[in-house]
Amino acid sequence: MSAKRAKALMIQGTGSDVGKSLIVAGLIRAYANRGLTVRPFKPQNMSNNAAVTADGGEIGRAQALQARAARAAPSVHMNPVLLKPQSDVGSQVVVQGRVIGNARAREFQDWKPRLEAAVHESFERMRAEADLVIVEGAGSAAEVNLRKGDIANMGFARHADVPVVLLGDIDRGGVIAQVVGTKAVIDAEDAALVVGFLVNKFRGDPSLFDTGMRLIEERTGWPALGLVPWFRPAGLLPAEDAVVLEKRRAVGEGAFTVVVPRLPHISNFDDLDPLAAEPGVRLVMLRSGEPIPATADLVILAGSKATIADLAALRAEGWDVDIAAHVRRGGRVLGICGGYQMLGRSVADPDGIEGPPGSVPGLGLLDVDTTLGGDKCLESVAGRLARLDAPLHGYEMHVGRTDGPDCARPFAILDGERPDGAIRADGRVAGCYLHGLFADDRARTALFADLGAATSDLAYEEQVEATLDALAAHVAAHVDLDRLISLAR
Repeated sequence: MSAKRAKALMIQGTGSDVGKSLIVAGLIRAYANRGLTVRPFKPQNMSNNAAVTADGGEIGRAQALQARAARAAPSVHMNPVLLKPQSDVGSQVVVQGRVIGNARAREFQDWKPRLEAAVHESFERMRAEADLVIVEGAGSAAEVNLRKGDIANMGFARHADVPVVLLGDIDRGGVIAQVVGTKAVIDAEDAALVVGFLVNKFRGDPSLFDTGMRLIEERTGWPALGLVPWFRPAGLLPAEDAVVLEKRRAVGEGAFTVVVPRLPHISNFDDLDPLAAEPGVRLVMLRSGEPIPATADLVILAGSKATIADLAALRAEGWDVDIAAHVRRGGRVLGICGGYQMLGRSVADPDGIEGPPGSVPGLGLLDVDTTLGGDKCLESVAGRLARLDAPLHGYEMHVGRTDGPDCARPFAILDGERPDGAIRADGRVAGCYLHGLFADDRARTALFADLGAATSDLAYEEQVEATLDALAAHVAAHVDLDRLISLAR
């Protein structure tokens, strides 16, 4: 590492889903457009939406997007602690890109001192290669019940001496209470780190909230740094976690209907974002209690952080019966990663990687079997769709091996010679371990043409870049960037 040590600023929120990740991405691209070398940093994240890094690990998807905003390769040091929920009370713990174990929520509190050194080492690495590091907090700054040993919000900020900007969300209502209430409950030394506040997701005439901004200033002593209107194209960017899926029911009005059962441990669901952007597609995220409609053209079983548990949830919903009927009607099914594993004859977890050791029957739609175990595969890949001979690129992020007769008809050929996935003899059911598949315009176009769906000239990656630039301009129009960077240290 060099002797360089960047200035830093931290964006903390009054709660989850207030727009921290988006604002940080916008600020990073705005400062990068000014010629600064900027890096994102999130000490601790909780998300099953992860990305493979250039240094061979994994980080939260939001930090990968922020790295893209910075025009930098994603690094494990941008998100040194990643928690990937496997149950309502427990998570897989990833430190500097590598899985180190599983912890229940209460147990994790005891892990924090062990993780602190990794967090601060990674932060200093980011500082050593940048002019500015913009740090993103996790959840709410007001979670005082979790303050002891905190590495995600004020605990990190105080240890690293990083000034904090508090972000509130006016769209959910009560933003005055959000910000003033945060000041009321946090420790005085933590409150002293806050250098100002932003209000996000405003709709309407901003002058109508002038008195609200002044009232927050008066009650907290913190200066107002900006009122940021709702950014409508936000849905064109990958989301950080499954909170967004609670709001998404159906996207698009195209003639080709893609249905995705929303399973409890769905992961890497940004795989679906390019489908939502296709004008000829209607993407339906199926909620609990809803049957798979007979009008579905394609059913996708997305990735899962807990394949066996999600397979049980799928059966409990009756979706296994619906999927079998869909195939009998001539419909198509594609499984990605954990979804691919579910499609086979069985899924075995002899070492208890995802839960109690054991084996369960799969859906039996592919003649393959999966055994979970071995080292986690984390790598970017390139290759071709085997049957359609179309080029593709994507990434793999999985534990386990899948084998069986249907693997003789691979879904893709990677790195020139390695087969991946399987296709049933009648072509109606297929599976693969490839994430990011639909983001490749060439592969997506070939697949949809084969399915009989209308294709378009959507350039997905270019759309993401254009949206990041639009986000940067949006943030710059409503936040004083010069003042903000002057508050960093």
